Order: sequence, then structure tokens, then C-alpha cells
Amino acid sequence: MGVPGRAHGDSVNDPFDLTTAALVTVDGSGLIECWSPQAEKLLGHASADMAGRPVSEVLRRPDGTDGTDGADGVDGLTALVEGRLVTDSWEGQVSARHQDGRQVGLGLRVRAVPVPGGGCRWLAALCRAEDWKRWELGQATLRGLLTQSPIGIAVLDAGLRYECLNEALLAMEGLPCEDGATGPEVFQAVERQARRALSAGKAVSSVESVTPPPDAAGQPCAEHLRLRASFPLRARTGTTLGVCQTAVDFNEHDPGRRRLLLLNEAAERIGTTLDLGRTAQELVEILVPRIADFAAVDLLDGERSPEEFAARPGGGGGGLHRTAHLSIRADHPEVIVPIGAPTHYPAQSPQSRCMATGRTVRDALLTLATSWLVQDPPRREKLLRLGVHSHMVVPLRARGVTAGAVTLLRWENPEPFDEDDQLLVEELAARAAVCVDNARRFAREHSAALTLQTSLLPPVLPDLSAVEVAYRYLPADAEAGVGGDWFDVIPLSGARVALVVGDVVGHGIHAAASMGRLRAAVQTLADIDLPPEELLTHVDDLVLRLSEEAEAAEGGPLVVGATCIYAVYDPISRSLRVARAGHPGPAIAHMREPVEILDVPAGPPLGLGGLPFESAEFEVAEGSVIALFTDGLIEASDHDVDTGLERLCFALAHPDRPLEEICDTLVRTLLPDRPRDDVAILVVRTRGLGHDRVASWDVPATAAAVAEARRKATGQLGRWGLDDAVFTTELIVSELVTNAVKHADGPIRLRLILDRNLVCEVSDASNTSPRLRRARYSDEGGRGLFLVAQLAQRWGTRYTSGGKTIWAEQSLPARYGGDDPSAPSVPYPVPEPTAGPV
Repeated sequence: MGVPGRAHGDSVNDPFDLTTAALVTVDGSGLIECWSPQAEKLLGHASADMAGRPVSEVLRRPDGTDGTDGADGVDGLTALVEGRLVTDSWEGQVSARHQDGRQVGLGLRVRAVPVPGGGCRWLAALCRAEDWKRWELGQATLRGLLTQSPIGIAVLDAGLRYECLNEALLAMEGLPCEDGATGPEVFQAVERQARRALSAGKAVSSVESVTPPPDAAGQPCAEHLRLRASFPLRARTGTTLGVCQTAVDFNEHDPGRRRLLLLNEAAERIGTTLDLGRTAQELVEILVPRIADFAAVDLLDGERSPEEFAARPGGGGGGLHRTAHLSIRADHPEVIVPIGAPTHYPAQSPQSRCMATGRTVRDALLTLATSWLVQDPPRREKLLRLGVHSHMVVPLRARGVTAGAVTLLRWENPEPFDEDDQLLVEELAARAAVCVDNARRFAREHSAALTLQTSLLPPVLPDLSAVEVAYRYLPADAEAGVGGDWFDVIPLSGARVALVVGDVVGHGIHAAASMGRLRAAVQTLADIDLPPEELLTHVDDLVLRLSEEAEAAEGGPLVVGATCIYAVYDPISRSLRVARAGHPGPAIAHMREPVEILDVPAGPPLGLGGLPFESAEFEVAEGSVIALFTDGLIEASDHDVDTGLERLCFALAHPDRPLEEICDTLVRTLLPDRPRDDVAILVVRTRGLGHDRVASWDVPATAAAVAEARRKATGQLGRWGLDDAVFTTELIVSELVTNAVKHADGPIRLRLILDRNLVCEVSDASNTSPRLRRARYSDEGGRGLFLVAQLAQRWGTRYTSGGKTIWAEQSLPARYGGDDPSAPSVPYPVPEPTAGPV
């Protein structure tokens, strides 16, 4: 007996294929004209030796006869040998003489080729007899499947057009077997699954419940199950030619019907979300009432990791919490524990044993003598009072960890739990356990992601006198809550404020981490008061380095890219200077003019490198509303960018409304319920700092100018009612003006700004950077900036196109309107407006 071979992709190849078969051409007299290299390899005769020889010297029938079929005619071999045009084609088995003298069995296919003037030539294809027999068997198998098998078969091409339907499938669908009897509406299930198989590129299967049409007598047929399987059909080159679908019916007497139906339903219903409670509830809804009268799921604490579960000491069901339950009765106070409440099971209980061993505990028949009930009288009384006669506890075990248990009870169903029930519930529990484990892991990652997001985005924006601020942040991944967009409001020197909105490519933790690094870089660069275009140039360099790191790291993102807009608003000059890197320009709602999108030069996205950034400056009236946003706001799925900008301008109209209301209008007007991209919105209302809060003087570059600067500053503080700040301010003004006179070039200008802090600024035309150093004991100077640093709350330098400005801020007590809570908050006196700076 031969050993059966395994099926493989080439088992149905035609052995007479012209590219692989041995080819021989024979003239009308039976003489060989051409003997191919494959024929030489098959029979050993050289091509040069066979030309002109009679083919009868090589080929003959296996039985040794002359090839006649009797009185009715002559077969193809005889016609080939004698050159008679009896039939134009023939296929069969022949015997051939090998060059070494032995007889070889071959498969032969001959074809008559007519020639002009009458007569014909013959083309013969030869192959090994075993290959020909396997081919014949494969063809017979295909014919049998299509004509005799009870399995329904449909073959569709790549366009889902029917190429073949066997009688079994037509009978399943209740259609006659005549041609043209098919209709697309009848085969919706066939086409639906065939489309899934083509899309997935692999086999797919499903179990469905069907009601067949009435029988021949008009009697209704019982509902049964139908198992469908579809798989792509591919050519040897790998091209997908179409899809084949098979269908098998299981009638109501099949013992596997309930199992298949439940497993199919469980595959569709369990694990539809990553919510732990919902997944457990989906399991009990599958079990009740078809398998049990009551089912409950108890899980270990959801905050613990799988590794902690695995390391949990064995024995006992402690730490379990009721996650889901379902009963055929509306209320069961005796057995139902509130959702989320702890469940206390004794050490000898089935639940504790199940959790300790990871195995099912089944009590087919509960009696008063059941051992664990004898040791637990309260539970025995409750269960027997309900009439529970069969009890089973199945573990929820996945990835080597038992994370919970499913308890099943029967009292209405008279049948006890048997082995088939146990196997079925164990399989359902195994599927649910994977979903529960995924949900638990997601919950932990979700918590970590939210913590990361909270640490990266500003929890509270600063309360500044220059602007009023509102914002919205909506990540596209609403479940994870993490995206790559960010926003920031950064206080700058001179009462100015920086407004930032950025967008990192992608979503998830990698994007959020990159966003955090960029936000930190922008804050650092903003602190040294770089112009917007120069700041974006430095951030661009950082993104290039991050991209190089990401490409070198395993498992990280391949590309790090970002866009950003950086704007600086000055409440004294009421101007806005903006630069952007591949980001949408800001929108501004004027008090008495239409909303406009500011025309800011479009710089390249961050991460390209080598391209310049430019800025633009605009005058902004006090009370205007400026909106900075990411492209997710205007590129929502239901409209294009132009429509999005129109809706944006509409939503920003009437800037006198509260900013929170404007933000809500933007979200409601422009965004669908589930945005495809992250969205960050920063909306600010500008405020101005009046001339009565600013005083400035030109300072001559002479030594005598220092005392005059102190005198003017002291006088201005008196007019502002800041007598307590005179001493400190005099020292700061004296040191800063002295440094400018001694080490810098003119013109020199002194400016005092009364905001929530008192700001002192000295500007000069030098680009030399001041340096804080510690003077030696014997040095006569060198302590100026050191004193300023000790007296001021903050100090620093910013560079301008005409030189630099050294500034120092002093905190003011609350009685002067400052942020220092050491004294009661009493507004400082507001002076009468003057004609201009003192």
C-alpha cells in the first residue's frame, strides 16, 4: 500500500503544460520531425538521433497491441503512428522504449494540426504516467466536488462575479438547478464573506443560523446551522484570480449545533470593547440562560499587573471582586453580590480551589453531603433554598495567569452540568480570559498614558495681565487620551507673552513623548527671548536630532516630524509678531472688522532642515480675539480646508463673547463626534498696558547720568504709590545704567513697567552679553549683576535688531496689586493718565 501524499499547491498542475512537458512533432507519414530537450531527458534518446525515425519505434500501447479500438475506429496513438487523420485529439496512457532498453509508462496527449493542401501533422505531449494519473485523479476530484458532493461550492472571480455554482449550493439556497436561476439578492451571504476573504487575503469562516425554504410539499423546514468557509484562489505567479466558498449545513439533530452557534456568537460579542466590566458582562450574557440559570464573574483587583497575579501565593479566593452577573430571575439577594463589591470565599470553596489550581471545579449534583457545603453552612442554606442542584466554577486563565473565576448554577434546568457543558464553558472562558487580560493591560497602559499626558501638557495656564486665555485639547485616540498636539502660554520679559501651538506627527505615547521634548525646548528658548523665526530654527535642529535618534532606535517611530506656530504679543505696543513652521496661520477676530486669517510667511515643517523661517508683525487692537489651532480643527472628515476656514471665521465672530463660549462654538461647529486627528485650540483676548503704566527716558552716556536716572525712577515710583520699592529700584537702576554707560554704546534708554510685577529695563546699542560673576575680595567692582540677581525676582537679557535690553523684575506686595500674598490684596492707586512717558 502506498503512503498518501500531502496536498500542496502544485498538485493539480497540468502535466501536459507546453512549458514543462516533453514535446514531439510527427509528420503525416508517422516520422519524427522534432524531438524536444524534455523528451530527450524523459526517454534518453538524443534529438539528433530521433529526427526522421518512425514514432512507432518508440511509442506503443501498454498492452502491446497495434492501437486499434476495434471496428468502431482507431485511437490517437494509431493515428499518430500511421498518419491517419481520424480524430483531432486524444489522451491516454502509452508505453515507450527508453534509450537503455527498458519500457517506461507515459501519459500521452496528441493533437492533429492540419496543413495547407490537405493532410496533417501531429503534436504530441509526453509526461510520466504517475503525473498523468495524479492529474486525472485531481480532475475527477474537482468534477466530483462540483457534481456529486453534498458540500455547496461557489467560485467567484476577483470582481465577485459567479464563475461556478454546484448543484448542492443551489439546493441549499432553494433555487432550481437550471442555468440563469441565480440572483444576486439570494447570495448576499456568499458575496459578503467572499469579499472579506479577498480583502484579508486569507481564509475566513463563519457559522450562521438559517431557515431553509419550504420543502417540495410546502412544509416549513427546521432552522439549522450553516458553516461557510471562503479562501482566495491564486495563480502560480501569486496573482489573486478569485475566491472559492464552501458551505455545509448542520441540522437540528447534530450534537455540535449548540456548541458551534455559541462559539460563533461568543467570537462576535465578547471583547467588543476594552472595558473590563463590559467584557465580563458579555460573557455572562452568552452563558445565561442557554447554559446556566445564573452566572457570575469574579476578578482579581484590576489595578494589579499580570506579574503580580502570577506571583500571588496559591490558595484562597481572596482579593476577588464581583465584576458581572446575570440570572434568569429578576432578583436574587441570596447569591447576587453588588457589582464592584468584594466576594469572600472560604479556602475550601470551589472558587478558592479553582483560583489556586487554575482548573475547573464541577459538582454535577449538589447534596447536603457535598464536602465544601458541609463546611460552609450559610452558603449551603442559601443554595439549597434556591433549589440549586448543579454547580460549576471555571477559571479565567490567559497567558499563564488565573485572573478570575466564572461561577455557574442550575436550578430551573433539570439537567446537571456534564462534561460537554464543562468543555464548552471552558472554551468560552478561555476566549473571554484573553479579552479580560487585554482589557486589564489596556487599563494599566491607559492610566500610564493619561499620567504622561498630564505631565506633558500645562495643567494650568498662567494668569497674565496681557491676555485672557481659554483652550481645548481633544485627542483623536479618545480611549488612550494621548496625542501629539500641544499648546502653551509663556510669560516673557517686559509684560509680553508667547503663544505656542504645535503638532507632532502621529498619535500615542511616542508622539506624546516627542511633544513633551519639543514643548520643553520651546519653553527654554522662549526664556532667552529669541525672536520667533530664530526660535523655530533652533527647534528645527532639535527635531532633526530626534529623527536621527528614532531611526537608530529599535521599535521606535521611523520619523519624527512636527509643525509649530510661535507668536509674541506685546501689550505695550499692542503688536503681534508671528512665525510658523508648516502650521496653519492664526485667525484674529477684530472688534469692528471681519474675522481674518493672518498672512504669515509659511515656513517648512520642523525636521526638514536647511530652510529659513520668516516672521510677520501685526497691530492688534485691545479686546481682539486671536485663535491658534492645529490642522485637525479645519481638516475634519466632513469638509475640506476652505470650508473649515469659513466655519472657523463664523465661529469666531462676535469676539465680545466669553472665551469659553467661543471655544465651545469652535468645537461644535467644526468637529465631528469622532475627529480623525488630534485638535488643540488656544484662544486669547488681548489686553493693553496703558501709557500710565510705562515710563521711559533717554540716558546720556555720562557718569552724571546715573544719578539723574535714579532720581527720575524714584519720582515715577512715588507717582505710582510704590514707595516701598524705591530702595531696591534705585540699586537696580544704578547698577544697570552704570554698566551700560561703562561697557556699552549709546543710545541708552531706561524704562519702567508697572504690571503685576515692577519691571526695570535698560537698553543699549551693544551686542556684548553681560556675565554674572563672583568678584574677589580685593576687587573694587564686578558686583553689579550679582546685586541685581540678589535683589530681583528674575532678570535676563534679550537681543534686538539694534542691540540688547537687560531687564529685572521685582515682585510687588498684594496691596499694590502684585502676586505676593504676604499682605492683604489692596489695589494700588491708578494714576491719572498723562500726556505720555515721563
